[in-house]
Amino acid sequence: MHLSGAHASQEHDDGERLAVAVEVLGLLADRTRLTLVRRLGEGEADVTTLVKACAAPRPAVSQHLARLRLAGLVTARKEGRRVIYALRHGHLRRLVDEALSAADHQLGRVAPHDR
Repeated sequence: MHLSGAHASQEHDDGERLAVAVEVLGLLADRTRLTLVRRLGEGEADVTTLVKACAAPRPAVSQHLARLRLAGLVTARKEGRRVIYALRHGHLRRLVDEALSAADHQLGRVAPHDR
């Protein structure tokens, strides 16, 4: 089987896309970070608000936010002395929503439906 240059390039791009997707999913495979992304999907928030949403210690929330920022999943801006966090894009909100919907199905809270 002969692969054209375009097809080989697409396979390389797919490999890179898959690697980044694995990284994103890995970051979300943590209860605190998933909670943070879910809360930020509702809108911008400061650390105090996010600590309440996660019911986690402030230093832990700050560390998780730092990881999400370094990965480029969330943004931060200063507003006076406060730092306001936001999702970089809506895809993350939809990804978390879908994961939670899948969890509802697994738990039997929602009846199975067609694809």
